[in-house]
Amino acid sequence: MKTFFAALALPAALCAQLKEPPFPYPFAAREEIYREGWIDLNKNGKKDVYEDPAASTDARLDDLLAQMTPREKIMQLVTLYGFPHVLKDKHPRETWKSEVWADGIANIDQHGDAFGNGGGDMNTTPERNALYINNTQRFFIEQTRLGIPVDFTNEGIRGACVRGATSLPSPNAQGCMWDTALAEKLGYVMGKESKAVGYTNVYGPILDVVRDQRWGRWEGTLGEDPFLVAEIGKSISIGLQKGEVANSPKHYVGYGENKGARGWDSRTDPHITGQTFEAIHFYPFMRVFKEASPLGVMCAYNDVNGQPVAASRHLLHDRLRGELGFKGYVVSDSGAVERLNNSHRVAADLKDAHRMRVEAGLNVWTTFSQPARVAQWLNELVDEGALTQASLNEAVRDVLRVKFLLRLFDAPYVPDPAAANAVVGCETFQNIALQASREALVLLKNEASALPLKPGLKKIAVIGPNAKNNGAPRHYGPAGFKAVTPLEALKAAFEGSETEITYAEGCKIVDANWPDSELIPEPLTPQEEAEIAQAAALAREAGAAIVFLGDSATRTSGESRTRNSLELPGRQLDLLRAIHATGAPTILVLIHGRPMSINWAQKYIPAILSCGFPGGHGGTAIAEALTGKYNPGGKLNGTWPKTVGQIPLNFPAKPKSNAEPNVKVTSRAHIPGPLYPFGFGLSYTTFDLANPKVEPGEDGYTVGIDVANTGAVAGDEVIQLYISYTQAPVNWFDQMLRGFARVHLKPGETRTVTLPLPARHLDIAIDAEKWIRPATPFEIRLGTSSTDIKYRILMKDGKPVKTERVDPAKTKSNDDLNPLTA
Repeated sequence: MKTFFAALALPAALCAQLKEPPFPYPFAAREEIYREGWIDLNKNGKKDVYEDPAASTDARLDDLLAQMTPREKIMQLVTLYGFPHVLKDKHPRETWKSEVWADGIANIDQHGDAFGNGGGDMNTTPERNALYINNTQRFFIEQTRLGIPVDFTNEGIRGACVRGATSLPSPNAQGCMWDTALAEKLGYVMGKESKAVGYTNVYGPILDVVRDQRWGRWEGTLGEDPFLVAEIGKSISIGLQKGEVANSPKHYVGYGENKGARGWDSRTDPHITGQTFEAIHFYPFMRVFKEASPLGVMCAYNDVNGQPVAASRHLLHDRLRGELGFKGYVVSDSGAVERLNNSHRVAADLKDAHRMRVEAGLNVWTTFSQPARVAQWLNELVDEGALTQASLNEAVRDVLRVKFLLRLFDAPYVPDPAAANAVVGCETFQNIALQASREALVLLKNEASALPLKPGLKKIAVIGPNAKNNGAPRHYGPAGFKAVTPLEALKAAFEGSETEITYAEGCKIVDANWPDSELIPEPLTPQEEAEIAQAAALAREAGAAIVFLGDSATRTSGESRTRNSLELPGRQLDLLRAIHATGAPTILVLIHGRPMSINWAQKYIPAILSCGFPGGHGGTAIAEALTGKYNPGGKLNGTWPKTVGQIPLNFPAKPKSNAEPNVKVTSRAHIPGPLYPFGFGLSYTTFDLANPKVEPGEDGYTVGIDVANTGAVAGDEVIQLYISYTQAPVNWFDQMLRGFARVHLKPGETRTVTLPLPARHLDIAIDAEKWIRPATPFEIRLGTSSTDIKYRILMKDGKPVKTERVDPAKTKSNDDLNPLTA
């Protein structure tokens, strides 16, 4: 009889590791269970149906469920956070035989990962990470009665949560790429690096549509527009799956529109109508689950219309599984089940909360605490009859189905741990990350072609607290990677030239009294004055000053870091004004987690470059853009208000809802319009759009337009397609993004860009779960931002009947665009 090792042609290194593990493994070897092409998981000497790779998934599920005890089923409904979070052992111990997970576990989350620089020696190398995960998986295969494998889960929104993994731009930067092909590659990088070390399910992408710019988690979202989030999110999901992992988008659903941008326990009150829920927040999940079919999802903390998502059978079963065809399992956001009792107050106690969540369709409980108490509650609920066997089996079946689909019952181990060293952080993945950092850059202003920097500068002053920012928050992503700061990259760019790079920090991200100083401003301290003066002195001697300002991932942006203001925090504006006052040509580079109200900079600083946290290669990309080696072509993924007093100010919006009232008053109290609109972004070159065409098809339309680079350098333009109804049965959004394409053109080059417009993209939501396709006329609008519309095409009875080129001199905003008539 061939051994399991020979049957699967596993490398000798893994065979030896399972026979003689490099880490403590206190149990006798069970090599006899590894058979030719299958594993005797229940150790009974015969091939049961659930152990047969050739059997159907449903047959395997039926067989396994029939063999499971209620306790074994219950343990498939809880998470065990790995070492060092809740699990205090890096590797199996004899004491595990008396722990609740001796009957199995649904998933082990963040085991030995780089999250918070934890894991100790478990992740000093990718190979070691994989060996530890294999060693832990071995306990569940060999030492539990039925040998049900573990789904090793982890985070992944800006790269795999693995030490040394490729550092990608944060989601707020990914949303500014407007490049679905590149987004898919980012997903593949995260999936492949996670899989290489043994993580089989990645929590991402984040599909929350963020609608309040103050929210700390803006940096973790792809944007404010549902179509953009859906397109980029779908591509990332597909990429993750091509990387051979399951993916679990989050947070389902409605999490991005929270009262006052507050978070945590106050995340219970989204002020949204049924129409807004459907068209804005449900839309990306609808698209991604129908078109990419993820095998996981994380539920949100909030309620929808008074119904907490974690206890909503309607949202978790009827809509997610019934309408969207979801075949995977739902995991709670950490603590979401507990909130049913202590925040939402719909459960009598925590035990009752678990009854509610299982019956609703929330499969796996997740919180940073030991699972024993939850297991006991679930046991009691089953014994009391409060939780039916049907509900229990339904919930467990979902979890086991994912494990079968991931082939964990047939190939539970990382087959070649040593190979992980060559996969994680490889050169190919680094190049993908660098390209993403480039494409995420957005040029907000470039008066008199201030950028790129002119050649021959004798001295450049690099100033500001973000000049040494490595551009890569560690939260929900890799650690221990090599990052290049903007200062390092600029020094490298001018190495060997006559240009001298000088540096001064000038100020910190925040002042000593922050955030109280945003409510009660205090004068500059003598030390702050001295630091700003030192920076100004350097600028005075330089031919150009580049000021790096913005956010910090540990102080002003990120989960639980909602702000009350969108102004530059701390003393940053004081520093910028002082540098500008020297007379040195000044360039502002923002490294940020959210939109900022930089009104003074927009008025006085000639060039502004925006970088959502751009990842470990962000410094290199920024230096390339500043020196002209790369031409920025990204577009904003959200509206930048002039002041928080304008919030809510978003795209899409209802007709006239963002407009200045058309009344004559002697003094205006309201400041109209955004600082920068959704979809906005400049270039070092110029583009022209011409010859729009619409071709009707079997299921919608094909829209084409010629794009020409009319400038002197190569560059990218993002063509954006919007739909606007001239008449609708309900008050519908003024215009909706329904297509886009990023195109690279050489100087003088012209290319026809073709955008599909499926008929389903013409549907409008009249309420929750109620979509219709109006038969009324509508406009197809083509442009380069939500407000820079170049052409309008009136569609009537399925045909184009009128085309108009928009005159920018006559349209200050889209509110000036009256509906076309035939």
